[in-house]
Amino acid sequence: MSPDSPAARDTSSTPAATTGSPPERPTASIRYLDRADMVETFADSITGLVFDGQTLRIEFGVTRFDDVKPGAPITGRRYPACRLVLPPAAAVDLINRMQQIAAALTQAGVVRQRAGATAAKNA
Repeated sequence: MSPDSPAARDTSSTPAATTGSPPERPTASIRYLDRADMVETFADSITGLVFDGQTLRIEFGVTRFDDVKPGAPITGRRYPACRLVLPPAAAVDLINRMQQIAAALTQAGVVRQRAGATAAKNA
């Protein structure tokens, strides 16, 4: 037998040979690099939120008020400022991080939990 023949190779230490499952993929080491020149988008509202099974789409809006005239009602318009589209894994990460922020704001007293939400959570 030659050393390159399938029978001559030692596969006893590979997971696929011992368990029948494919070998594990190595985890990626990803480094974050900041971009100081990146444009920031201001929004004062969320005008749309849709999950279609493949992506979470969040549309952020910005409100522009018309000139205020004495005795007249205040009027304005809301424009789309940004549409953010996330795959499910990133959407779950966003939800988890927003829950952490909500908990920290609640603990700091900035946000109060509603009585109904507390009762439902304790039930």
